Amino acid sequence: MTDHLSRRGFLGAGGLVLAGASMISGRAQAASLPEAPTMTEATMQPPLFPRSGPDYQPVVTLNGWTLPWRMNGGWKEFHLVAEPVVRELAPGMKAHLWGYNGQSPGPTIEAVEGDKVRIFVTNRLPENTAVHWHGQILPNGMDGVGGLTQPHIPPGKTFVYEFALKKSGTFMYHPHSDEMVQMAMGMMGFFVVHPRNPAERRVDRDFVFLLNAFDIEAGSYVPKVNTMTDFNLWCWNSRVFPGIDPFVVGQNDKVRIRFGNLTMTNHPIHMHGYDFKVTGTDGGWVPDGAAWPEVSVDVAVGQMRAFEFVADAPGDWAIHCHKSHHTMNAMGHSVKTYIGVNMKRTAPAIKKVAPGYMPMGSTGMGEMGTMEMPLPDNTLPMMTGYGQFGPVEMGGMFSVVKVRPGLSANDYKDPGWYKHPEGTVAYEWTGEPLADPARATSPDSRVKATEFRAVDPRKRPSATAGNGHSNH
Repeated sequence: MTDHLSRRGFLGAGGLVLAGASMISGRAQAASLPEAPTMTEATMQPPLFPRSGPDYQPVVTLNGWTLPWRMNGGWKEFHLVAEPVVRELAPGMKAHLWGYNGQSPGPTIEAVEGDKVRIFVTNRLPENTAVHWHGQILPNGMDGVGGLTQPHIPPGKTFVYEFALKKSGTFMYHPHSDEMVQMAMGMMGFFVVHPRNPAERRVDRDFVFLLNAFDIEAGSYVPKVNTMTDFNLWCWNSRVFPGIDPFVVGQNDKVRIRFGNLTMTNHPIHMHGYDFKVTGTDGGWVPDGAAWPEVSVDVAVGQMRAFEFVADAPGDWAIHCHKSHHTMNAMGHSVKTYIGVNMKRTAPAIKKVAPGYMPMGSTGMGEMGTMEMPLPDNTLPMMTGYGQFGPVEMGGMFSVVKVRPGLSANDYKDPGWYKHPEGTVAYEWTGEPLADPARATSPDSRVKATEFRAVDPRKRPSATAGNGHSNH
């Protein structure tokens, strides 16, 4: 991971403002701030293994990384920098966002139950900020609600948060200062606390990601922060398919997938090929006897979930949000529905006023997966990404769990497409023609099928024409 880390260097202690978030100016014991590394890559970085203290299996963040730390007198110190960032959502589209340490979401923070953490937050945004440690049990003055529990962090200043980690589990961090704008701009991050006992809840692979969403108009770069419901880019860690990393898993590995929802709606996350057990929420671990089996688990706004399974079935298994519009990219909400409409008569007239117009949608939208139409700069097609058999016709919140035999521990390199054993892929029937199925008759079964076509509303007959009534 260090290949992609750039050192910001040390900031002088004179830039440290210790107010509100802590009363620790005499306790910090630091001649300088810890380094604040930044990440330029948009792909999953290797796990960051602990070099001291209790052992644990570190998490890997989809299209992300874990923030390094230093030990200082019994405190585990981290440094977050809130700042404008540029994030590639998928090849062909970038967004101008706000985040932490070079990316949106920010780096994952990892620590161990019982650790004392000291988190420096430097504000390089053009406005105030503050950081809330979502789900953590901590002193009220460290909770990170600007104006309520601490002064806001002004631009150019650094505040310090200091608390002990009272429980292990799955948490996150995000602003509580101009929250509507700052979260809409991509400010958030994961926070994982491992059990003190290395054997407790141990898994072989532990994946994390956050669900977020943007409304970015075609050809633009900055999200529309006032959007409440009509988002057009549904993301995992500010990425959309085909830009989301696969979950690479060794056959028979015990796997945990953790995710949190910071969008404006709930998401039923569905994984193909397996049933799994829901083992954690942001409130804590689910006791073994109470974990429940699912193939889809819903996560509401502001919630986190963790589920586990043993990867005993090799293959390329889809994992996605089951809200169908959330597996699309750059979708226009005002596009008309033309399914079943004959556009042959209307298209020539439209082309006279809109050269290059192409009628679409009369047989569905699957054709979008193979069409290569000109797009505005910095815009993704609605359905994109290919598998070994053709277009996947998906986008947004979609990825693939790639289960393979023989992978080394902590090998997360994409193994390519699954080689299916002979005779195990669905195929076209080329034998004798199948008889038409028997269908029940109904009173209107003799009515001829109606041909639907687009009609110019200016030429549509008046609903009252010829009925003897005036339009007044």
